[in-house]
Amino acid sequence: MTATEHAIELTRAAARAADERQATDQIGLDVSETLPYADVFLIASGRNERMVLSIAEEIEDKLREGYDLKALRREGTDLGRWVLLDFGDLVVHVFHEEEREYYSLERLWRDAPVVPLELATEAQD
Repeated sequence: MTATEHAIELTRAAARAADERQATDQIGLDVSETLPYADVFLIASGRNERMVLSIAEEIEDKLREGYDLKALRREGTDLGRWVLLDFGDLVVHVFHEEEREYYSLERLWRDAPVVPLELATEAQD
């Protein structure tokens, strides 16, 4: 089983929203083979706590506006070091750069296929 088209579409919309707030090092991981509760993890970084919170807020706003989708669960908004937004098929992790390096989710999920995010910034790299 692979991530649904709907989950991939939500992931790309969330990635665009994060990109608008200057999120860095974004990656989408198809975790549908391993996890029964999510299809995709979107991982992004912010340089400081304020930026992490801003990125998470923008993602929530865009998914609510464009897809009438509200986070089922939200964690980490009190400190702004690691914000988790659970949208069901999509789980978004917005990290402060230091926490991201420490927890290294990409290393834990290194066998998961990468979901192309199709961001304009990807084309410039």
